[in-house]
Amino acid sequence: MNAKTVNKRISIPASYLLERIVPVLFYVAEALIFMMIAALYGYGDMLGNMTYALGLAAFCGGCYLIWDYVRYRGKYREVQWLCQAEERSGSLPQASSSIEKAYQQIIMAQESEKKELVTRLDDKQQNMADYYTMWTHQIKIPLAAMDLLLQDDNRGTGENGDFQTVRQLREEVFKTGQYVDMALHYARMESISADLSFARLNVEDLVKAALKKYWILFSGSGLNLHLEEWHGQVVTDGKWFTFVFEQVLSNALKYTKEGSISIYGADESGVPVKEACSYLVVADTGIGIEESDLPRVFERGFTGGNGRIGHKSTGIGLYLCRQIMDRLGLPIRVESKRHEGTKVFLGIIQEEILTKM
Repeated sequence: MNAKTVNKRISIPASYLLERIVPVLFYVAEALIFMMIAALYGYGDMLGNMTYALGLAAFCGGCYLIWDYVRYRGKYREVQWLCQAEERSGSLPQASSSIEKAYQQIIMAQESEKKELVTRLDDKQQNMADYYTMWTHQIKIPLAAMDLLLQDDNRGTGENGDFQTVRQLREEVFKTGQYVDMALHYARMESISADLSFARLNVEDLVKAALKKYWILFSGSGLNLHLEEWHGQVVTDGKWFTFVFEQVLSNALKYTKEGSISIYGADESGVPVKEACSYLVVADTGIGIEESDLPRVFERGFTGGNGRIGHKSTGIGLYLCRQIMDRLGLPIRVESKRHEGTKVFLGIIQEEILTKM
């Protein structure tokens, strides 16, 4: 039960009466005792005088309760506002008793400890992010060197078996590099806003550059690539948008064993068009996604049926894609049927870009 629920269920007058019921009942009991003693001993006029004195005391006590209630209501409302505020200031209501001062000292001490723990945690996370960033940059150097050596070895190899082995090694080196890039982008997610640089870009150029990068995987996959003729521009960050497209392309290659991968432009309804495109579509003829898994494909760590069967999915790729596209102010959605392939729609028309940063 949170503070808002409590405040709605208990009104201020009811809360005040609950807190002051003991002294009020004590006064009533004390008055009844005096009246009973006066009646038992037959004090005569003393009973009337005592009734007058008790009434006067009750009047003064009532005035005090009214003043005390007004003060209590003001402080209670201030506390209610602090409980319901999304952002709380460091100041607390002025204490009116020693016990309230003691409670406020406890609260401030706990708040100070909390801030110190949060600062330590932030520093620890920042250090970890810095380490991951440094590691990913460093690991790419030997990967690039390995790829160059394999290219040189490939040019000097005449036997088909050796050629096949070198090609497979180059594929694995490339895949390793892609996983490194994923780790780098994941580490930078929290500070993505500071890294964004928007510009109007030609989507076809971004797509062709990514395909040129992925040619080694296509060459060994036996899949047909259909790159439709279309025209589209998008206002976005080229580096982050390209990363999303490459992740989608990588998934298509991973889960498509035969058939083809098609890349084309589409309108709002998903129909292929050549002009005024609203989406960049990557369609494959792979194993597809279970209908029950579709609502959760963008959740972090969710692998679904395909991940449990093939043990290849990490549940991070599409999660990163959704997070990045949200920051870019662009939509992304997935359509798929089991054993019939998958279509991923990357929006290239957005509104209110700056509100997403």
